[in-house]
Amino acid sequence: MTSVVEPLVAIVTTDLSAITRGRSVAESRLDRIAATGVGWLQANLSLTPFNSIVTPNPWGSSGDLRLIPDRQARFRTARTGSPTPFDMIAGDIVELDGSPWLGCTRTMLKDALAELTAATGLSVIAAFEQEFQISGASFAPAHSLSLAALRRADPFAPALMAALEEAGVNPEVIIAEFGDEQFEVTHAPADGLAAADRCVAIREITRELARNLGWQATFTPKTAPNAVGNGVHIHFSFIDADGQPATYDPSGPAGLSTKAGAFCAGVLRHLPAMTALTAASVSSYYRLKPHSWSSSYTWLADRDREASLRICPVATIGGKDPSRQFNIEYRAADATGNPYLSLAAIVRAGLEGIKANLPTPPLVSGDPTLMSEAEQGKLGLRRLPETLPAAIDALLADGTVIGWFAPAFVESFVGVKRHEAERLAGLDPAAICELYRTLY
Repeated sequence: MTSVVEPLVAIVTTDLSAITRGRSVAESRLDRIAATGVGWLQANLSLTPFNSIVTPNPWGSSGDLRLIPDRQARFRTARTGSPTPFDMIAGDIVELDGSPWLGCTRTMLKDALAELTAATGLSVIAAFEQEFQISGASFAPAHSLSLAALRRADPFAPALMAALEEAGVNPEVIIAEFGDEQFEVTHAPADGLAAADRCVAIREITRELARNLGWQATFTPKTAPNAVGNGVHIHFSFIDADGQPATYDPSGPAGLSTKAGAFCAGVLRHLPAMTALTAASVSSYYRLKPHSWSSSYTWLADRDREASLRICPVATIGGKDPSRQFNIEYRAADATGNPYLSLAAIVRAGLEGIKANLPTPPLVSGDPTLMSEAEQGKLGLRRLPETLPAAIDALLADGTVIGWFAPAFVESFVGVKRHEAERLAGLDPAAICELYRTLY
């Protein structure tokens, strides 16, 4: 007996633990509910990755909100191997009268991008480069970065690219990365909000496709304390009001325009506090260590993958215009950080640098761990927080950063993260990594 199943459309938000949550409706009802959305509640902001609600929190058991779908941010594909299509729409959380809610991270990103444009005339172009690992598969041994390492998982890579393409993510490249069963996928640059939406869609489509193959895809920062880490590298550049590139200046340090240099200076100034937002788990800090190709200091460099801000290379083969390729990569991030919140923090910190007319930071070459404190100080190098509790302390110590958010939001974020650190305090690093592997 065959029954007809109507597909569901998920209206989603991303919480402070970077978990995609939401409510689903029958596709035939989408037009009817689009204007008013679906119900949501304030206490969901205090959800932990362990599916508990932190108490106390600012919200309690009362209150209601609406989650409104943004139909320009719909990702649909029938290519994940599930019986029904993957169909997800990013939503904005609002009050019952439609006004923005103080805890909606997607709205925070929209506001940050709008304020940057209003103050400078610049708009952000961004892309999220994401690493993940597969478990549960019986892959034959293969060399890192090799064709064989990608082909041994066939048809996973082409199936993922086809699903992402059909969903409208506009994927660019997939590779077998350096670590065991590790892959990396990128999407084409887009405006800042669309890039963050694509980031979420990539994670969920990847996980679903892997699950339908009998595997698990994990975006956790570390699968084991000494394993290769999985980062989220956030690439950004700027265009002006005419749509012309505004990041590159051939006469500037390493090609940075004056405004781009000031933006980078603002990010580095506030980076210790921002780290709690962009690398938001206990295991994040097993990755943010020197000599691990991630980031560990407030460091701007030209094409150095140990830097927190890396000026990316451009190819001038065949006379290609470097200005349209030129971008900067923020490397102190992973998939336990909410992508909307991460990019919003980068934008707001950079705007602080532009408003203050900060000079372009020194370009660092060499190993900071081999430098004296005086040398580090001259270059503006500060060690990033080395644990999640230290990162929370750094966040709370930076009045500018916490001033970007409503007090109730800060209280919720700090509550979730302190609960996370306290809950895992009795576990050894290997057990912590294994737990996060299953959660992300």
